[in-house]
Amino acid sequence: MLICFFDQEGIVHREFVPPGITVNADFYCDVLRRLRENVRRKRPQKWQNQNLIIHHDNAPAHRSFKVSQFLAKNNMTVIPHTHPIWPRDFFLFPKLKLRMKGQTFDTIEEIQEESQRVLDTNPKRDFQGCFQAWQKCWDRCIHAKGEYFEGDEGI
Repeated sequence: MLICFFDQEGIVHREFVPPGITVNADFYCDVLRRLRENVRRKRPQKWQNQNLIIHHDNAPAHRSFKVSQFLAKNNMTVIPHTHPIWPRDFFLFPKLKLRMKGQTFDTIEEIQEESQRVLDTNPKRDFQGCFQAWQKCWDRCIHAKGEYFEGDEGI
């Protein structure tokens, strides 16, 4: 399993979950600590305001009390994970799958190395396009006053 955080500039933090490990609240808090460290190192201008905004799904570990405490203590705001907003979260993984399709690997390490190589070659404009589409979707959601709306045409 690959956990990946990105912004408009590209990948901020990624890590593979070791085989046999369950992503529970303790593990996810450790991931968030490493994310914070990478934001500090890679995005110092964003680190300065000390108010990180993240979007993650509704997995049980993400909703746990321990993670909520960690997020509050570290001034990390979570954008709600709702339809039709959630598809933006998945723009990166289809690209990864498409570029790795048809390749064979002998080890997990080879898969991880190739995954990282592919992630590193995604252009900045792809990340910017994802966020622009996400903003359009948010605007539609606001216009619909939070009610469900069909389609994602043109986004």
